[in-house]
Amino acid sequence: MRRAGFTPRWVAILLGVVAATAAILLWMGRTPICTCGNVKLWHGVVMSAENSQHLTDWYTPSHIIHGMLFYGALHLLLPRLGLPPRLLIATTLEAAWEIAENTEAVIQRYREATIALDYFGDSVVNSVADIFAMWLGFALAAKLPVWATVALILVFEIGVGWVIRDGLALNVLMLLWPLESVKAWQAGG
Repeated sequence: MRRAGFTPRWVAILLGVVAATAAILLWMGRTPICTCGNVKLWHGVVMSAENSQHLTDWYTPSHIIHGMLFYGALHLLLPRLGLPPRLLIATTLEAAWEIAENTEAVIQRYREATIALDYFGDSVVNSVADIFAMWLGFALAAKLPVWATVALILVFEIGVGWVIRDGLALNVLMLLWPLESVKAWQAGG
């Protein structure tokens, strides 16, 4: 991992942010793993108590997109800053979101504004995997041409939207400005 300035020090700092995030989530009372007692690589049933409890799920592409968007924004805003510090900023932003997303206020907002009536937050293992998914998106955006990154974002958004009637854009819309028509469509109406 020495490429692009990722010295052992940078790797330790990045992993430290992830560990601190996990510790904060545990301190907040988040479950370490799914209460079902298993850790699955993939859980694809959105309307279930196990959603957001395993390593990956239908919302993993949203976190990959976060990484792509963070890379693009930081590349434009801080072009002279090296890749490791930009990834640290992106990791800190993603970690902050994982913590905020698992507060009672945001969990309640999801229940009120979206079709996630039974949502009760992420397990710690899911939040950590979401940060790693963001890293994947950041790495892809750093390597791929812009057109390929944009194409991947569109494929993820359209594909996930087609399958589960949700995705990053719809998630943001419904959290900030919920529309009954979108909520009805997401519920299958």
